[in-house]
Amino acid sequence: MTTAPVPRSAHTRHRSWPWCRRCHGIALDLGSARTRAWTSGRRMILDVPTVTFSGAGATHPVQRGAIVDTPGTARMLDRLLGHRLPRFGRPLLILTTPVLGGIAFRAEARIAVGVLRPRTVLTVPTARAVAMAGPLLVVDIGAHLTEVTLLTDGAVTDARCTTLGTSDLDSLIPPARITEAVVAMVNAMRDQDPTSQTLDALQRGALLAGGGALRADVTHRLTGQLQAPLRPVPAPHTAAVRGAARLLQAAHAHPAASGIPDAAHHP
Repeated sequence: MTTAPVPRSAHTRHRSWPWCRRCHGIALDLGSARTRAWTSGRRMILDVPTVTFSGAGATHPVQRGAIVDTPGTARMLDRLLGHRLPRFGRPLLILTTPVLGGIAFRAEARIAVGVLRPRTVLTVPTARAVAMAGPLLVVDIGAHLTEVTLLTDGAVTDARCTTLGTSDLDSLIPPARITEAVVAMVNAMRDQDPTSQTLDALQRGALLAGGGALRADVTHRLTGQLQAPLRPVPAPHTAAVRGAARLLQAAHAHPAASGIPDAAHHP
């Protein structure tokens, strides 16, 4: 059996950003309330409301973990990032997605991010972007969606969600509604886990992410009801996009980065 020679370029590792001038990268977190992006050229997080504009005025193209207005999402991304991309060349893009319902989200997101002309789109569950080790329990409390995810060695082994978030809290919906929902999801995971992974992860301390991690009225109550420590990640509202940026750096540095097929999607 003969082996075809490997092109010299396949052995060449890309230089770290910002010194690599051959390619561009974007890490993107499309949230219901905020959209956050990290770009290799800017090397800082862009954080803007998830809002687009049409003849009817301002609208919200992402709602409760679903893209409800794909063209509007594309317009928003073009306004946010289009002018930051090089005129020639196509970026490597890593996109965070909800753990549950991710297939539909990825399908719409793939269309929307087309406005950025990506050569490759890689997707990663939000919880996996927040933390890459396990067993680990991640509680992500967003504006419109709250997810509880069990990770084992970086892979999702169980996940639950509720379309309830911090933007729903008012005089009629107290913070207790969110904490009760989280506790119910964790208990269901424990009851249906034939191993000790969920319990072990809980005893280690659940990792808390999302804007809800900044609310003491939620975190204090949740600590008491779970009877387990909580470990808020640094800057929890941007944890997902920062994790995606780390994955983007790793993918960019891979020797085969220049050979990834166009528009490839990875769950």
